[in-house]
Amino acid sequence: MAQRPATATVEHKRASFTAALREAGLRLTPQRLAIVQCLAGDETHPTAQEIHDRLQARFPGIAVATVYNTLSALTRIGVCRQLDMEGPARFDPNVATHHHAVCDRCGAVRDVRADSDEPVERTPLPGFRVNRVEKTYRGTCGQCSRDARA
Repeated sequence: MAQRPATATVEHKRASFTAALREAGLRLTPQRLAIVQCLAGDETHPTAQEIHDRLQARFPGIAVATVYNTLSALTRIGVCRQLDMEGPARFDPNVATHHHAVCDRCGAVRDVRADSDEPVERTPLPGFRVNRVEKTYRGTCGQCSRDARA
């Protein structure tokens, strides 16, 4: 199971997300601030629907479109990334270089540290410039492995 991020790191991330929204000219509505708060400390790479479901009790009228639009703006600004893995898009508040492990049974997505001295691969095609390399490890998470043995 992934470790919970340090509170100071989460608060810093929330502040940077909020500042980025403000700089992009978006109003800081209570719903947008709640979306930022929900995403900033979340290591599970939630979908827009998952964030919407979490906020539904606090904001009964929140539209799924508001969540998608806010996540799209955060992605466009560069403070989070959209992950296109099998199924609905997931959103990752960690924009530092890292890889992902995906459980084929439950769908959990977790960060995997990338070594900073890991070489950037040579170009796969003539004229193609590599900006970053992302690896996806697929398998069975520890919880699903334990459940299968039980």
